[in-house]
Amino acid sequence: MEKKIPTVSLYKFLRHSFDILKNPLPFHHQNFERHGDTFRLQIGFGKSVVFSRNAAFAQYTLQKNHKNYTKSTIQTKDLAKYVGKGLLTSEGEHWKKQRRLIQPAFHKKQLETLLETVLEAIQTELSKIKTGTPRDIFPVFNDLAFQTVVKALFSSAVSATDIKRLQQITEESQQMLVKELRQPYLKWWFKSSGKLKSVLKLTSEAREILRKLIHERKLSNKKEGDLLDMLLEAQYEDGSAMEEEQLIDEILILFTAGHETTSNALTFTCELLARNPEIQEIIFSEVIKATSNKANLMEYMQACPYTKQVVEESMRLYPPAYFIDRINIEEDEFEGMKIPKGTNLLFSLHEIHRHPKFWEAPEAFKPERFTEGNPLKYSAYYFPFGAGPRMCIGNNFAMYEMILAIAEVMSKYRISPKSTPIKILPLITLKPKDAILEFNLR
Repeated sequence: MEKKIPTVSLYKFLRHSFDILKNPLPFHHQNFERHGDTFRLQIGFGKSVVFSRNAAFAQYTLQKNHKNYTKSTIQTKDLAKYVGKGLLTSEGEHWKKQRRLIQPAFHKKQLETLLETVLEAIQTELSKIKTGTPRDIFPVFNDLAFQTVVKALFSSAVSATDIKRLQQITEESQQMLVKELRQPYLKWWFKSSGKLKSVLKLTSEAREILRKLIHERKLSNKKEGDLLDMLLEAQYEDGSAMEEEQLIDEILILFTAGHETTSNALTFTCELLARNPEIQEIIFSEVIKATSNKANLMEYMQACPYTKQVVEESMRLYPPAYFIDRINIEEDEFEGMKIPKGTNLLFSLHEIHRHPKFWEAPEAFKPERFTEGNPLKYSAYYFPFGAGPRMCIGNNFAMYEMILAIAEVMSKYRISPKSTPIKILPLITLKPKDAILEFNLR
């Protein structure tokens, strides 16, 4: 028997459009509570999106029947015009070919060689924290995450001027994309005013900076052991190497996907720690003990399981990639729901990660729920890096970076207690808003 998907009317969507523009999450939560775990939202005449917080439906789409689902034009077209056709924005055979080529560079053993570089970048940025006065901490973690990606890619062979320019261009491109997606009715203005053209010109400048760095590396004949070396040495099945334009696409994707999500997660983690000072002390004790016994950074991180749980719990409550969108290639069916060909599906990780069906005290910050020993316990409804073949290729890199960063923060600073609600800004990623925290030296 066919199960009808409840529909939220276009009238209701338009009536709440101003609130949705500012923050769509309360509107979606209200509809989930009223209509169940899956509903259809009319967003125009003949246009709709199916929203779901059904974790089994998400798993089916992302893993079990992933071949019938493709990414939406938000990534394959809108984002791609800024960063090219890399892993995040490509589909089909091109994506498979690139994934096979790049995957080895992100294996744990390869990443282990980058840990000292990552830690050095983290320590440099954290030393810039001004203590004793409340300030927005997001810019610190934003710089930290970008510097970490750049140093992992290029070691020390990139100037501070180039790094600053690449970061500026990456952030301006993301801001332009947000405007295009949130204000589609102004696309004509973005084009006619020359705003879009000027941002695309900036992305061309970023490509030239990266081209120069690649040429310098090739001419130097020097091995740095960084991600650029790994990508330059990677070979397709026929023995050929990545073409230069494709290599630049992949590097731009790493900048875009690798820095904002991490900076968001680190900021939210510190916001949560400010509201749980006792957890700060648990991490501090664990880190001090691990520091005295470590033989190398990988062993050090393994000796900090509670710090890892803190990061995991933070990403449960505030997943940086807070939704995943897909479109089905052919008609499909799930649990009696008919899914016509070409249906826009949007899975809310924010809702899945807080669903009372899956989580005890879902709104509470409880790192102990991720205690080691049962890694598969939550795998069916915990997707901080996505799921299935398209799971984020840099998930291990991001986790190592965040564990090291939080361990460093807690070993050097106490965050003053704070009790006001955490503010969020849902854009392309789930961003923190007004993350005003006070750090003090231990």
